Amino acid sequence: MNKHINLDVACDSSDIPKLEDFQNWLNQTVDFPVTVNIRIVDEHESQAVNFEYREKNKPTNILSFEFDCPEFIDPKETDYLLGDLLICASIVNQEANEQNKPLNDHWAHIFIHGLLHLQGHDHIDEDEAIIMENLERQILAKFSIPDPYRQENTI
Repeated sequence: MNKHINLDVACDSSDIPKLEDFQNWLNQTVDFPVTVNIRIVDEHESQAVNFEYREKNKPTNILSFEFDCPEFIDPKETDYLLGDLLICASIVNQEANEQNKPLNDHWAHIFIHGLLHLQGHDHIDEDEAIIMENLERQILAKFSIPDPYRQENTI
């Protein structure tokens, strides 16, 4: 089963996971052939895109842009573009530091969170948030990463 990542690093940060890490996280999160585009950016680009698409004038850790698959294509039967993820390296790194989490664990969480958004999951209402958070916990546990929502794992 083919799962591809196109990784574009558009910022100066040495604290970015390896492509192999992203690939492992993708393999455990998506169970059908896909391509995912990842762009790692600075705060300026994150803020600009967040403002353009969400009208929020601040940088954010991740933005997810789901591909709108044509109805005549079954995404689970063909390798298709799942979508694009825009990740702000400095925000993710800052959050990991503030929450006393291992950096790679937090990157895994943010990336998996974005992948779930690309698969149609959301956390706008409480019921959806519970479902999405439980999926995140289950996937992260495959990597022995603690529950990111437990109080002792955050400040």
